[in-house]
Amino acid sequence: MQTSSDRHEYPAHWEADVVLRDGGTARIRPITVDDAERLVSFYEQVSDESKYYRFFAPYPRLSAKDVHRFTHHDFVDRVGLAATVGDDFIGTVRYDRIGVGGRPATGAEADEAEVAFLVQDAHQGRGVASTLLEHIAAVARERGIRRFAAEVLPANTKMIKVFTDAGYTQKRSFEDGVVRLEFGLEPTDRSLAVQYAREQRAEARSVQRLLAPGAVAVIGTGRTPGGVGRSILGNIRDGGFTGRLYAVNGALPEGQKELDGVPAFRSVRDIDGPVDVAVVAVPAERVPEVVAECGAHDVQGLVVVSAGYAESGPEGRERQRALVRQARSYGMRIIGPNSFGVINTSPEVRLNASLAPDMPRAGRIGLFAQSGAIGVALLSRLHRRGGGVTGVTGLSTFVSSGNRADVSGNDVLQYWYEDADTDVALMYLESIGNPRKFTRLARRTAAAKPLVVVQGARHGAGPRGHAVRATQLPHATVSALLRQAGVIRVDTITDLVDAGLLLARQPLPAGPRVAILGNSESLGLLTYDACLAEGLRPHPPRDLTTAASAADFHAALSRALADDSSDAVVVTAIPSVGEGSVGDAALAEALRSAAAERPTKPVLVVHVELGGLAEALSAATSTAPQPGSAPGPDPAPRLGERAEPRPGESPALRPGEHAGPRPAADEGAPADDKDAPAPPPEDAGSEDAGSEDAGSEDAGSEDAGSEDAGSEDAGSEDAGSEDAGSE
Repeated sequence: MQTSSDRHEYPAHWEADVVLRDGGTARIRPITVDDAERLVSFYEQVSDESKYYRFFAPYPRLSAKDVHRFTHHDFVDRVGLAATVGDDFIGTVRYDRIGVGGRPATGAEADEAEVAFLVQDAHQGRGVASTLLEHIAAVARERGIRRFAAEVLPANTKMIKVFTDAGYTQKRSFEDGVVRLEFGLEPTDRSLAVQYAREQRAEARSVQRLLAPGAVAVIGTGRTPGGVGRSILGNIRDGGFTGRLYAVNGALPEGQKELDGVPAFRSVRDIDGPVDVAVVAVPAERVPEVVAECGAHDVQGLVVVSAGYAESGPEGRERQRALVRQARSYGMRIIGPNSFGVINTSPEVRLNASLAPDMPRAGRIGLFAQSGAIGVALLSRLHRRGGGVTGVTGLSTFVSSGNRADVSGNDVLQYWYEDADTDVALMYLESIGNPRKFTRLARRTAAAKPLVVVQGARHGAGPRGHAVRATQLPHATVSALLRQAGVIRVDTITDLVDAGLLLARQPLPAGPRVAILGNSESLGLLTYDACLAEGLRPHPPRDLTTAASAADFHAALSRALADDSSDAVVVTAIPSVGEGSVGDAALAEALRSAAAERPTKPVLVVHVELGGLAEALSAATSTAPQPGSAPGPDPAPRLGERAEPRPGESPALRPGEHAGPRPAADEGAPADDKDAPAPPPEDAGSEDAGSEDAGSEDAGSEDAGSEDAGSEDAGSEDAGSEDAGSE
C-alpha cells in the first residue's frame, strides 16, 4: 500500500475482475509500492521486441529508479494499473498527467495525460491491452483527465490497432519517426459499441468453454455406486460425451486405473493431458484443495455442485467469496456452487454434466435456471411436452447457476445471442440484481431470438445463497423494463415451457386475428376473453359440441386455416366419454394432418388433461417428414421472426412485446437451493386448460421464481466494479 505521504488512499474501487477475449479471467488493480518484485519478474518475461516497442530503445532490464517510479503513484496525476492472473502481472498500463510541452503537471493545471502499455508476449492477443485501456480511461475521467496522448513506433501495429479500435475520437500525427495519437476520453456511441461487443465476445466465449469442453474430469467420484459425483460421472458417460472423460478420487487404491469404465486418477494433476472443465462434487471443506489442483493443471473452468456455501449462512457466504477469489486467481470461471449442472445436447458435444439421469431430447431451446428443483421440473416438462403435431422440440443447452457466485444469466444470454443451435431462450429468474445490464442484453437477444422469462421474488427478497444484491425496484417496474426490452414475461414455469415450445415450433402470425374452435363452449369463451385481454382480435368461437368426431375437428381446422380472415387458430378440446367418442390418437392425427396442410399459420391446442391427448399428439410426430423426404412448401418464418403485416393492419405482437422501440438489459442470478435431484413434480392440473402448440399436457401451474441480473465483469459479488468488458 502507499505511504502516508501519498495524496490519496489506495483506490480499492478500481479493482475489477474481467473476462478476456478467450474466455479466461484476470484481475485489474492499481500498482502499489509492494509490487516491485512482481514488476521486475513481469519485465524479465517480456520479449526484447516488446521492450523496444515500449521504450523505443533496447532496454533489457529495469533500473532501481524505474522500479521506484513505476510502483510509486499518487493515484491522481500518476496512476498505474496491472492485469494479474494469480500473483503474476500479465500486463500493465500507466498514465502521467502532462501540461504544455508535454511536461509533468498537476490536476489543477492540465486535463491531458500520456498513456503507455506493456503486455507479456504470452498473453498478447487475449484483449489485455484493450481491457486495460478501458479501465485506465475510466480512472482518468474520475481524476479530471479528458484526453490521452500516446507515442507509438510505426512498426508496433498491434498497439496502434488497440488505440484506433477503441472507438474514441482521435487525432493522429507523425513526426521524428513516431506516430502520435491524441484522443478524447468521453465515451462515444462507437466506443460504447466496441466495449459492449468485446464484452459479448468474451463472456460468450467463457460460457462456451464450459459448455463445449474437450475433456472433463469429475472430482469426487465415490468408490461405491451412488452419490453425487458418481452419478454425474455415469450421466456424462451414458450421455455419449464426445470428449475425454476422467474420474478423480483421492481415496482410490494404489493401482486402480478405472472406475465404471472411465480412466481414474487420485488427483487431476495426475491426468496426462489437458482438462477443460472439472465437475467438483466434494465436501465444501475440500473444495479449496481441489481448486488449487485444478489451477495447477490449467483447468479452464469449474462446475461446482458441492453445497455448504452462501445458502447455509454467513460462514458459507464467506467460503463462497473465497472460492470465487481462488478460482479467479487461476483465471477460471465457476458455475455454482450448489449447481444442478450443465447440459449440451449438440451432437458434437453430448455433455450431460448434471444430476439429470437422462440426456434430454436435442432441440433448439436454451434453458437457464438457478434452482436445482426448478431445473428438474423444467427439464421434465420440456421432455414430456417436446412432441407436438408441428414437430419434436427439445433442448440445446441447460445451465443451472446454483448460488450464481460467478457465471450468471447475463453470461448465458451473451452465449445464446450468438449460439447457432439456440432459437428460443427460456430463463427462470429468482431476482434481478442489475436491471440495467440485463435489460441491455435482453433487448439485444430478444431482437435476434425470442426470450421468455419467469420473474419471481415479488417482495424483493432474493433466495438464500444469492451472491448479488437483489434489485430494489418494484416488481411492476421490472416487469415494464422487461416488456420494453422485448422480453416475453410469463407467470409460471408451466407457461414458460408452453411459450418456449410454441415459439420454437410455430410460424409468426401475420396479424392479430384469431379463429377459435373446439368441443367445449366454456373453453371457447374463456379463450375468446383471453385473446381480447391480450389485445388480439378473436372471431366468435365455433362450438363443435361434445359429439364432434376426429373428422369434424379435421374439417373445422382445415377451414379455419384456409380462411384468409384469420391469422392463427386456437383449438380447444375436452376428453369425451361414452360409446363412439373420439379417441385421443385419432384426434391427434386429425389435428396434425390438418395443420400440415397449411404450415404458414400457427395452431395452438388447449386441452384439459383427463385423457392421453398430449401423449397422442407427441406420438403423432412419427408421421412427420423424415430426412430425405420430398421437399414441401417454403418454410414459414418461425414464431419470433418478423413477418410483414397486411396493408392497413398492425403487426401482431408476441405476448409481452412492446410496440415501441426496444430497450436493453442487465442481469445475473441467485441461489437458495441445495435441493438434491428430486423426482419431477406431478402436474397440478386436470380440469384447468394446459396449452401447447398442437397440444400440451397439463394445465398445472407453478409459482415463478426468477434469476437476477447479476454481476457484470466476471460475475461475482465481490468483483468491486463493473468490468469495462473484455476483448
